[in-house]
Amino acid sequence: MPKVTYTSVGGDVDVLEGNIGDSVMEIAVRNGLPGIVAECGGSLACSTCHVFVREEDLAGMAAMGELEDEMLDGTTQERRCNSRLSCQLKLEADVHVYIETPESQV
Repeated sequence: MPKVTYTSVGGDVDVLEGNIGDSVMEIAVRNGLPGIVAECGGSLACSTCHVFVREEDLAGMAAMGELEDEMLDGTTQERRCNSRLSCQLKLEADVHVYIETPESQV
C-alpha cells in the first residue's frame, strides 16, 4: 500500500497510507492534515496544495505539466526546484513518498 510522509515546517511528521491512484493532496485532505488547503479540490485551478517533494522521490513521479508549472509561479511561499502541486502527484503501488509542506498556502 502506498504511503506518504508529510513533514510540516514545525517538524510535525505524519505517515499516511493511501490507495493506488490517490493523489498526495487527496490523502492529506481525507485525513484532515494541516498544511494543504486544496481550495480547488484538485482541479488544478489554484496553488494551495503546494508541497516540496524529497529530491530522490521526484524521479518516480509523473513529469510536471505546463499548467502545473504555471500554477507554481503563484504560490505564497517561493517555489523551489522540488516544488509540486500535490493534486498532481498520483501514487503507484508500494511507493513511499516524502513531502514537506510550506509555511503557508494562502
